[in-house]
Formats: sequence, C-alpha cells, structure tokens
Amino acid sequence: MDVAGEPAVVRVIRRLAGQGVHDIAINSHHHANKLMDVLGDGSRFGVRLYFSRESELLDSGGGVRTAMELLPGSGLLAVHNADVLANIDLQKLAEAVPVSGGALALVSNPHHHPTGDFSLSGGKVTEKIGKSYTYSGVSVWDQVALDSYPESKAFPLTLPIRTLTEKQLLSGFVHAGEWFDIGRPRDLMQARRAMNDR
Repeated sequence: MDVAGEPAVVRVIRRLAGQGVHDIAINSHHHANKLMDVLGDGSRFGVRLYFSRESELLDSGGGVRTAMELLPGSGLLAVHNADVLANIDLQKLAEAVPVSGGALALVSNPHHHPTGDFSLSGGKVTEKIGKSYTYSGVSVWDQVALDSYPESKAFPLTLPIRTLTEKQLLSGFVHAGEWFDIGRPRDLMQARRAMNDR
C-alpha cells in the first residue's frame, strides 16, 4: 500500500533500520514475488532482508515463529506488523523484556476496537481489568519464549501472549506517539494525510 509516495512496508523497514535493526524477516504469501522484487535484498535500506514464504498462511504466531528461524543470532526479536506505521521506541521495549518473556507496546483504544485487549498493572500486561488498551502490533520478545511453539504451523500470536501473561512474563507500556493501523481505509487515509503534511 502506498503512503505518501512510498510503500508502507518500506516505511516500516526504514523506521526499523533507523532504530538499529539490521536483519529483518518478512512473511510473504499473496504477491510474494512482487514484494521480493520491489524490496530486493534490503541493501538500499541499510538492512538484510530474509523472506519467509508461506504457501499456507501461518497466522500471526506461526508466521513469527517460522520467520525467526531465518534470522542470524539469538536473543531479542522485534515483531512489527507491516500494516502499522508508528514511532514506537524499540529500545524502550527491549529494556522492558523479562528473561524468557516479552514486551508489548499498547495504544489507547482506537475507534474500531473500543473494548481493547489488555490492561496494565505495575508495568505488566494483564487480562482486561479496569482500564484497557489495544495491542499496537509492535512487540519485542526473548526468542526463548517462542522456541517451544511449532515451526511452520499456524497459531495466533495471542497464544504466547496469553501464556506469558499468566506467568507474569509480559511487560508493556502505553505508546502515546504516532500510530496508524492502515489495514482499514479510514486509517490509511489518515496516515496518508499525516505523511503528506511533512
């Protein structure tokens, strides 16, 4: 999707690169070849791109679990939805990750999701109790927290999220800066206006 003259996924890659992320795995399914042709190996963005091609959709968790096998090294893993444009501080998220856990960036509930997903208590993500927030689509994980899940199998990211919540191994904070979930036409138009005004 084009946002102010540039594909949204390119904007995400540039923001990740600007925060020191240099190895990025991208899940692809529909129009995978076109995506790979447009993005190349990532060198023009100052990153290395790895493509995790899904012949069958693996859902949000299975996609992350499978793609992480393509990345070099181990340790912390940032997850960023390609249809989210935001200036979320990944370093702040990384510093909040408990050993064998994760950290979510949350946002105030948008118009399309007024009931939210989670609450916060003492910096820990909890089930909805009182004031709720919406998961932004950006998180950081200790890879150990995902190792026990099957590779190349479909499962939602909410599965490890709920497990870590129960173990009190999921931290979080509320992001008050820029955030657009452009999977909806209204939000895509708002993002385009905001980016064009710069």
